[in-house]
Amino acid sequence: MTHPFTPEILEAVVGFADDHLIPLVDEGLGNSAYLLDLGDGRALAVDAGRDLRALNAAALRRGLRVAFAADTHLHADFLSGAVQLGHDTGAVILASAAGRRAFPHRGLVDGDDVDLGGLTLRALATPGHTDEHLSFLLLDGGQELGVFTGGSLIVNSAARTDLLGAGRAEELARAQYRSLRRLAELPDTTAVWPTHGAGSFCTAPPGTERTTTIRAQKRANPLLAVPDEDTFVSRLTAGLGSHPAYFDRLGELNRRGPAVLTRDPVLPALPPRRVRGLIADGGHVVDVRPAADYAAGHIPGSLSIPLRDQFATWLGWLLPDTAPVAFVTGEDQDPSEIVWQAYKIGYERLAGRLDGGMDAWRADGNPQAATAFLTADRAAGRPYLDVRQEAEFAAGHVPGARHLELGGLAAAAADAPPGAVVACGHGERAMTAASLLERAGRTDVAVLRGGPDDYAAARGLRLVRGTEGTA
Repeated sequence: MTHPFTPEILEAVVGFADDHLIPLVDEGLGNSAYLLDLGDGRALAVDAGRDLRALNAAALRRGLRVAFAADTHLHADFLSGAVQLGHDTGAVILASAAGRRAFPHRGLVDGDDVDLGGLTLRALATPGHTDEHLSFLLLDGGQELGVFTGGSLIVNSAARTDLLGAGRAEELARAQYRSLRRLAELPDTTAVWPTHGAGSFCTAPPGTERTTTIRAQKRANPLLAVPDEDTFVSRLTAGLGSHPAYFDRLGELNRRGPAVLTRDPVLPALPPRRVRGLIADGGHVVDVRPAADYAAGHIPGSLSIPLRDQFATWLGWLLPDTAPVAFVTGEDQDPSEIVWQAYKIGYERLAGRLDGGMDAWRADGNPQAATAFLTADRAAGRPYLDVRQEAEFAAGHVPGARHLELGGLAAAAADAPPGAVVACGHGERAMTAASLLERAGRTDVAVLRGGPDDYAAARGLRLVRGTEGTA
């Protein structure tokens, strides 16, 4: 089947997106939500997360009310904001009927059309990332404008197929193969608006482009260039790295529907005695200050997760959601950012934050610990422990390095070399790793201030690739 690819059609599609579509990127999770201006004061939200601050601000700027909230699939990496939008704005929730969601919604099957008032949203069954995955094709009359592909076709790849269990990865990869080829039959001019992008743990490759076109993907996506289904399955499943532990539970939470929030959650101030009591009762303390501040002095046994875009990922990967959490913050850090990052992945047992920070902790007579934070020239002679992801490590690492991914380090603390300097790309994840090791009784480690390039340059070494030169 062929479709015309004329400058006039391309200009119309691009112009529509520029005028009506607002991508909302979560840099930390590597995902995009979309707000579509329907032209009559109403809007469609697609794959909105529970932290609706950016979406609500965009709607307010345009004077829009969200009338429809569509989810392409049962998300594993964030809690959906669709239920909240249904409560706040009366939005009709659009989602796959096969998802058996336990809250009011309009269940769609393949080929169903939704009248948006001049525009039409058509459901396309595209299983693979999940069983019940839908893509949403946006039509203006008979003209295909774009397709919201969620975790099916993404920029130069396709989303992972193992989130329902490793035993189903191949089966779902075969479904993903058929879904991508179905999408590739759309007109070349059709815009592609995926959810997962660079930075996502759903197998999105690195890069800056978050949207694309069918034509561009036919040319650039290696998974659309494979000769057959078996090759597709082999290539897609070979690239499946580790993923955060909380992915295993959010799909079901999204099926049941997140609790509606009637006010913005807050993080109350806790005196030191309350934090001591929380620790004694089995709670956790997370220190969100920059790595250097944590290194200089921290509550013994606390976990260092610096507050940045990736905060939610590491909180959800390294701590269970079954015990209360207190936080240590710096003076210029916004407690609301901690709360929203936690809530968007389903962490709601937030006890509060240490009132007065570490100054108050010390003034109350409590002990503190410190961690050596070394520049590359001072780290020479120590075993080198690299805690980055497998793909990062394979792309270039210090000769003789020991590799243990941060996500699995708590269970492998005994395998860390004695007296190691722990390293990542800059120092944040390495400080998190050191705090995990200290919690396990490994107080002999230090953290590299920098990354493998800095260490190699200081010692006159050449980085190696793959598994070459590993300890």
